[in-house]
Formats: sequence, C-alpha cells, structure tokens
Amino acid sequence: MMQTTRPQFTAFTGQQRLVTGPLAEVALAVMKASRKAASAPIVIFDDATGRPIDLDLRGTERDIVARLPQSDSNPQAADDQAAVPEPRGRGRPKLGVVAREVTLLPRHWEWLGAQPGGASVALRKLVDEARRASGDLDRARAARDAAYHFMSDMAGNLAGFEEASRALFADDRRRFTGLIAGWPGDIRDHIVKLAFSDRAEPP
Repeated sequence: MMQTTRPQFTAFTGQQRLVTGPLAEVALAVMKASRKAASAPIVIFDDATGRPIDLDLRGTERDIVARLPQSDSNPQAADDQAAVPEPRGRGRPKLGVVAREVTLLPRHWEWLGAQPGGASVALRKLVDEARRASGDLDRARAARDAAYHFMSDMAGNLAGFEEASRALFADDRRRFTGLIAGWPGDIRDHIVKLAFSDRAEPP
C-alpha cells in the first residue's frame, strides 16, 4: 500500500524562514509569532504549489486547528473522497471504480476487447503504465512550478530574478543556483529545496 505523504507548509517572516511542517504545526507557530510585539508580516506557503495561503488565526489553539482544511489533519480521507465520486449508475463505487464515457475508434475497442480481463482492465493497466513512465517528469514539472511561484512572491524584486527564472525553466541547475547565490539565505535555500529536493545532484 502506498504511503501518503503529509502536506508540508512553510512560513516566512520577512526574509527569514519561521517554520516548516504540517499545516497545524505551522499555523500555531505563526499565531504565536504574530502576537509578539513588532512582529514582521508573516506569509505561509504551501510547499506543494509554492503559493501563499490565508488562514484564520483568531481564537484559541483549538479554534485555529478546528478551522484548518480537513485534508491536512487526515490526508488519506481527502484522497479517499476524491477516489470515490458520487455513483453514476454503473461501476463499483465502493471500490473507487466509476463508469465514465470513453470515445475510441472501432479498432481500439476491438483491441481492448481482446485483452485479458476485457477493456476496463486493459485501460487501467495502460493508464498505470503511463503514470509510472511520466512520473519523474510530472514531479520535476510540479517542483519547478512551485519554486517559481515562491520566487515570484519572495524574490521577484531581487537582482537576477528574470535570468534565474529562465535558468529554472531550462532546468539548468548549475546556472540557476549560481544566479541566486547572493539572495537572502533562507529564501535561496527554500527555492532550491522546492525545485530540486527530490532529484539527485547534477554530475
């Protein structure tokens, strides 16, 4: 069974990283920091997308946690809910299988019908194989996009932003890290983490 990765979030106060962790942990840390005198503006980012999020941090710690999105406290529940849409007549909704329309040419249906298990089994295998084949590319694309969104918010006015953006989208890691080397340390390190943490160092 595939292990579900708990979503991670990061809060920045000015140019300094305040905390990284699950949303509840980050929300409570931000609440405490924001109530201190002369607290700098704090922004919370979703590490999966690199985009800032807004939270209601009024009330007690219990109030704050109770208002957080349900998917953070139980990410598997959100996956299960998405995997089992409302039944549409056919299919096996209790197993997450739902009937949907697929438009194919007669020769495609003929080939699918001749496969072991029939058309449905063959289609599921084809989709799973395609997902495995493109998985690394999809993850790299999502990581690059998250890094760019975070960069735009936190480093859009810093020297070399446009050139660094081009290097990021060209997947030129050496040039990219060189261009952002002079940026504030916490911002620079978080960008690199978002963009490359799941990939090996370049040769």
